Amino acid sequence: MTKHILSIDQFTRKDIEKLFKRAEHFKAIVEKDGGTDLLKGHVSANLFYEPSTRTSSSFAAAMYRLGGNVIPINDVQYSSVSKGETLEDTVRTLEQYADVIVLRHPDVGAAKRAAGVASVPIINAGDGVGEHPTQALLDLFTIFEEQGRVDGLSVAMLGDLKNGRTVHSLAKLLALYDVELLAVAPNELAFPPEYGKVKTYESLDKVIDKADVLYVTRVQKERFASLEEYEKVQGSYIIDGDVANKMKKSASIMHPLPRVGEIHFDVDANPRAAYFRQMRNGLYVRMALLEQVQAN
Repeated sequence: MTKHILSIDQFTRKDIEKLFKRAEHFKAIVEKDGGTDLLKGHVSANLFYEPSTRTSSSFAAAMYRLGGNVIPINDVQYSSVSKGETLEDTVRTLEQYADVIVLRHPDVGAAKRAAGVASVPIINAGDGVGEHPTQALLDLFTIFEEQGRVDGLSVAMLGDLKNGRTVHSLAKLLALYDVELLAVAPNELAFPPEYGKVKTYESLDKVIDKADVLYVTRVQKERFASLEEYEKVQGSYIIDGDVANKMKKSASIMHPLPRVGEIHFDVDANPRAAYFRQMRNGLYVRMALLEQVQAN
């Protein structure tokens, strides 16, 4: 493992097993004591060029619960970026104050560019339609927690599979396991073939009773060239209580959030609904990642 967390490609099953053991350790600590002072004196800079609620707050909470502190930069239009400062110079500046930089950027490959000049670890918190490795890791951790295993499962991905960086990263991670991957999307939002072998469908009915895990994504309005193109596919699939109850009793419904109508609120009380537990798991996985990069 390198000191940076840039891509799912850098993880092996052994790496994941080790990481998840630490995540379980931190889960127990948070539930018992609220946190630890393991990274006392450490500072992370959360540099977000795109809006974020879950990822930015989860990384901040992870560092605080490890005893460290956070420099939050969530509105770059009010920073030196608005004056024309390059990503590279922003990274070189922040590394003077922080021990790790958590970066979200709209450009694919931005995290790799940042790592090319950084003397502190860079954690990729999402780069355009590319990857979101820490989300994929917390997603996989959630599958382990909910299902007790990954090998032998049938995982269905639903929605915007073209633009969804969360599904791209998760698919690459699942390729390390013996998993049947099902992709359900309209043709306009089909799963890119470079992210792995999948069985493709346009109808959810074909897979709803087969899936052990249903990973739902929103149609990403911000990735479309026009409102007309977005409205053509928005609302293609809706998960309501009736749809959820067609799934196996042991199935899990996941979503990286935010949701914009694709999962009805009446699903929230269904025991299959794992998406808020999924968000909570992000705290433990990101605590483990922060510990890992600061230990290197």
